[in-house]
Amino acid sequence: MRRSLVLKFREGIVALGMALLSSQAIALEVPEGPVILVVSGKVGQTNVGDEAHFDKAMLESLGQHETITRTPWHDGVIGFSGPLVRTILETVDAEGEDIRVVALNEYAATVPISNFENYDVILAMQANGKALRIRDQGPLFVIYPFDQHPELLDEEIFSRSVWQVARIDVE
Repeated sequence: MRRSLVLKFREGIVALGMALLSSQAIALEVPEGPVILVVSGKVGQTNVGDEAHFDKAMLESLGQHETITRTPWHDGVIGFSGPLVRTILETVDAEGEDIRVVALNEYAATVPISNFENYDVILAMQANGKALRIRDQGPLFVIYPFDQHPELLDEEIFSRSVWQVARIDVE
């Protein structure tokens, strides 16, 4: 009996240690470079007050996904790359049903989080291997995989493809 209590105690200590280590491993670092994205609202991971701030390097560290597609705003096929929006939402422990994507000029679109679960939507940082600048619809641009999913060729989805993204509010 005593031996099983000691083993359970040890297992509990190990589990607690693992939980503490994993919570530290997923904590967001404070950005070292200029902040290009702020995520706020119903988020569990923050690094500046009650918001999650990201610089370019932090977004790049989330992994880059490539989407090669046509868009209504460009001529021909473009190769966009950036992190998946769902990865950003997972990183901040988003707990909502929708996000509100806000551009530098305050244009905003509400997007159901289910869009990011059902499709590989990226927050593009590059087009054809070049960083998106403000004058090129950057620094961040919500890109849907239009060519891979023709059902996305819809005015409502187009309105959710916000460019010059500055902020995401989880609702």
